[in-house]
Amino acid sequence: MLWQNWINKRFQFKAEKQLTQKDVLVFIYQQGYLYVVLILITFIAGVNYANNLILAFCFLISAVLCMSFYLTFKQLHGLSIELVLPEIGQVESALQLQMHFKQHHSQPRYLWLAYADHIEQLFIQDTHQVVDLNFFPKERGQFSFPEIKIYSTYPFGLVRAWSYFFIQKTLWIAPKAKSLAAENKQQQHSFEPDMDEFRELRNFKEGDSLQAVSWKQVAQGQGLFIKVFEQHQDQHSLEIHYAHMPSPSHEEKLSLMMGLVEQCEQLQYAYALYLPDSELAKGIGREQYLQAKLLLAQA
Repeated sequence: MLWQNWINKRFQFKAEKQLTQKDVLVFIYQQGYLYVVLILITFIAGVNYANNLILAFCFLISAVLCMSFYLTFKQLHGLSIELVLPEIGQVESALQLQMHFKQHHSQPRYLWLAYADHIEQLFIQDTHQVVDLNFFPKERGQFSFPEIKIYSTYPFGLVRAWSYFFIQKTLWIAPKAKSLAAENKQQQHSFEPDMDEFRELRNFKEGDSLQAVSWKQVAQGQGLFIKVFEQHQDQHSLEIHYAHMPSPSHEEKLSLMMGLVEQCEQLQYAYALYLPDSELAKGIGREQYLQAKLLLAQA
């Protein structure tokens, strides 16, 4: 517990960071322990048998271990890392975190990234390289990124140098979009232009559609007339009310509202949101869409 608290405090990450000596941890790794045992065995054998050749071999492999510490440490030291976070996420949709790796000079770096039960191998050589990490949130609401560990065992796998990133910023996750059932006629019809308001009759002109002919006047022998309707100004807009969603479940209501928001965006219809504790004025576009997702995430 104390170790974890110390790590969380020491390796806090906000936006951009350059890995310095205090940010990189170095220690023997896996087969490196066997290598240390080999060094001890050869040293004891060389001393016991007074054999200079065995002692020379012992010093040689000890020097290799010392060089491994330095070379592995240099794989991380001096590397600058910048994180670009998305504005808002959505349940079961990829939440993409961009990591920008920067270095002053082109230098090959053989790295590994471990995060959320995933391990990715990286080869960084350019002065600026971008790597995308994908997370898949399972629940609506606030999302905290798991710890990200970057490490290297180059060149011999005897030593590991590593560092942690604990991202302080939390993101909001919007509900998964859900389409209304086919039998929900009221919501489906709200996407169709409303042409029910009659305005006037006018004389039939060549090229007019027969569907607009007033057959009642034709039957009365008054001639051909065309029905003219007054279209609603709001025919390409929709008001999405929480209370009108056909579900008793709070989460499902929000998912249905998210589905309607996405349909409005696809059809380029203006829309307004009405939630129990908040409202979103009518609008359309990227900012409107992001604000709608944020309100649904916080509801």
